[in-house]
Amino acid sequence: MKPTQPSPFSFPFFLFLFLFLFPITSSVSPTAAPTSLPSPSSSSSTLDPKQLRALQSLNIPTSRDPCFPSSLHNVTLCDSSAPFRHLLSLRLANCSDDVALSFTALKSLSTLQSLQFLNCPISPIHFPSDLATSLRSFTCIRSLRKLTGVWLSRLRNLTELTVSDVSITASGPYVILGNMKSLTSLTISHANLTGFVPKHLNLNLTHIDFSGNKLRGKIPTSVTLLENLETLNLSLNWLKYEIPTSIGDLISLRNLSLASNSLSGPIPESFSAIPGLIHLDLGSNQLNGTIPRFISEMKSLKYLNLENNMFHGVIPFNESFIKRLEVFKIQGNNNLCYNHSILSSKLNLGIAPCDKHGLPVPPPPDKDADDGDSVEDDSGSDYDGSDENDVNHKENNHHHGPNKVVLGVAIGLSSLVFLIVFSVLLSKCCR
Repeated sequence: MKPTQPSPFSFPFFLFLFLFLFPITSSVSPTAAPTSLPSPSSSSSTLDPKQLRALQSLNIPTSRDPCFPSSLHNVTLCDSSAPFRHLLSLRLANCSDDVALSFTALKSLSTLQSLQFLNCPISPIHFPSDLATSLRSFTCIRSLRKLTGVWLSRLRNLTELTVSDVSITASGPYVILGNMKSLTSLTISHANLTGFVPKHLNLNLTHIDFSGNKLRGKIPTSVTLLENLETLNLSLNWLKYEIPTSIGDLISLRNLSLASNSLSGPIPESFSAIPGLIHLDLGSNQLNGTIPRFISEMKSLKYLNLENNMFHGVIPFNESFIKRLEVFKIQGNNNLCYNHSILSSKLNLGIAPCDKHGLPVPPPPDKDADDGDSVEDDSGSDYDGSDENDVNHKENNHHHGPNKVVLGVAIGLSSLVFLIVFSVLLSKCCR
């Protein structure tokens, strides 16, 4: 009996066909349920669509979900709202020339609590009121051309404000800070800011940096009421007068820089009451008096700059204290000296050693100096100038020599002429 051939439509055939086709159809089917979350993309973004469009208008790539940032330049942070998340933080860095802020885009970003501009020299725009009040942290470094104090003052709920290397038009810092009652960190540096250091500042401030501006007048004593202040930088301004004697009330202070001003007077003794001071920069002022000994007893001090002032006397530091410091600058104080029996000249402090009277030893005479100047040598013996007399005597003899030769030649020539004339006259008479 001839075996029958299996029908192409038999059960084994259908089973083979099903097993062969199922993986293919399941992998391409648009309705197949995913086994894991897909990689974020603009089409599957978890971000609010309005905010997504706002980022796109700012030329921020959204090929990936902004709530999962991958760019090192533009960084975002989102909340966990549902069904769509919202931006809490946005950093724009190294912006291209075609980036422009629009009021509509900013209005969609009113959930932002932190906004940073780094190297984005674009024109500022009026912030919507919702965004201005929601911001807690604002940073602007080399960005947003032509800022005004009034523009910044609208960000009244900030706890952190950083503006650096941006010119600000304002009559003084108080125009900016008057309504900011929650600030804890304040930096307005290299901003061409004029006026005075504000007398009224938030008592919760821990960081103040007004460096590189044109602030004038004196340091108000009200600054010393900030018991939580850890950093105070007023360097590179036009400040004058004395450092407040109540500076020691800043018991939390770690870093203090008052360099490159026109401050005068002595170093206040109250500095000794600041136990944790690490960085002290008083360089390039007009401070005077002697350097107080208590500075060498400040156990936390690592950076000390007293250069280019008007201090005098003997520096009260030993070698172990100086070597403990990471930075020590003392040069540029012409009336300051060090005890050479305590400190070695190998330290290269940039000041002279002291003599027995506690005064700077004058530098050695210049080799090209006039020989006629009398100088006291290191042994204490006086220079009597006898060598100078010998030199002058030799010079006089040297000058007299040529005069005698000329005189002798003249006499010889005169005698010769006389003999010739006498011989001629004698020959005529004999005829």
